[in-house]
Amino acid sequence: MRWGRLAALAAVLFLAAGSIPRGDELVKVVGYAYAFQGIQYSWGGGHGTRPGPSRGTCRGYTGSVRPCPAERTLGLDCSGFTRWMYRLAYGDDVLGRGATDDHIRRMRRVRTPRPGDLVFYGRGRKTHHVGVYIGGGKMINAFATGTTTRIDDIGAVKDLLGFYHYSS
Repeated sequence: MRWGRLAALAAVLFLAAGSIPRGDELVKVVGYAYAFQGIQYSWGGGHGTRPGPSRGTCRGYTGSVRPCPAERTLGLDCSGFTRWMYRLAYGDDVLGRGATDDHIRRMRRVRTPRPGDLVFYGRGRKTHHVGVYIGGGKMINAFATGTTTRIDDIGAVKDLLGFYHYSS
């Protein structure tokens, strides 16, 4: 998808989402996540001053694609993707620039997830992956180098930590 068309789609979705009552941000998160499937994965992508696709970094890169393509790939990593979806839905950068460990600290764990909550992977408060829960055991996420934002089973990553909810 061309970036101009992507920006136009974002503008339309942003205006349409404004008609959803406040408090239904999770509905907006899911809608945006569905709309923005297909964006390239880029390690460190989405962590600029403003949320959204950006070139990544090769610092700390551990992926299997060599050499690291992140610095020349415009895209998002997992936490960059969830940060952008929440920015669009909440109208503010509520998750901030950090990675998964920083984002989980801004949320509370829930036993029964709702679509739009985030699903984190790792152990304790040391996390390594996050996706947008969409229900039915599925998430939309930026999975890994060489993929695009997509729907996966929550079991696609082995060490499910739990589901987390953001309260504004």
